[in-house]
Amino acid sequence: MTASASATDRFPRSSTYNPDWLLASVSGAANPLWLAEWLAEALDLRPGMRVLDLGCGRATSSIFLHREFGVQVWATDFWFNVSENFRRIRDAGAEDGVFPIHADARSLPFAAEFFDTVVALDSFSYFGTDDLYLNYLARLVKPGGRLAIAGAGFMQEPGGLVPPHLKAWWTPDLWCLHSAPWWRDHWARTGIVDVELADTLPQGWRFWYDWLKVVAPTNVVELNALETDAGRYLGYVRALARRRNAPIAEPILSMPTEYQKRPVIRVAADQTADRS
Repeated sequence: MTASASATDRFPRSSTYNPDWLLASVSGAANPLWLAEWLAEALDLRPGMRVLDLGCGRATSSIFLHREFGVQVWATDFWFNVSENFRRIRDAGAEDGVFPIHADARSLPFAAEFFDTVVALDSFSYFGTDDLYLNYLARLVKPGGRLAIAGAGFMQEPGGLVPPHLKAWWTPDLWCLHSAPWWRDHWARTGIVDVELADTLPQGWRFWYDWLKVVAPTNVVELNALETDAGRYLGYVRALARRRNAPIAEPILSMPTEYQKRPVIRVAADQTADRS
């Protein structure tokens, strides 16, 4: 694998990592180190901070964040094998600061206000578009802590219609992708966070295309879609918010009830009198 000169210049930290190591850890169509480096540019990551890497795939982004910034990272994913991730973390010499967790994004085993920062790289669209999800996730972050996402998205919302030049590639699940302004509004209206940043990566579609050509060169349909679109709709989106200093309600996981036996069929008053 060879990185393009533009990628090397744009992501100097990522460019120091062995491309064979990264290729052996592919978990999606986006380069996790590029996205992690882009997102980290907007974060004040300091040694010892606790970071949740939500939807970490094969934990390469978690290893990167720990090695580059000295943060402690809980590498959390539902789809990929946690034991494999532990071996990768151990072989990278990061087991003292990266902790692999197998968990669903909607059932996370962490205490409230445990993390300084939550990041999600090319994963948040799968679960974070739910109107109630930010309330669930933000409670895990300390007041004043950050929630930050980066990944595939729209440069402009399609408005409910699939752009004609993307129809050959389009599948219904792609409606989970959104633009930077959409994410800003989606988070800001909750009142839970202050949105500090929502933007796009210049020439993001090109980095998407270049990486896909390396990891999935036979995916001609998506490659053609990206090349034809040339950044009109497709690219990389980033959003960053700070949790407000206000309590967040715990999610309701069950309703306490007590069964009481009652007649199933309503009985008229005169019928009751006749039976007495």
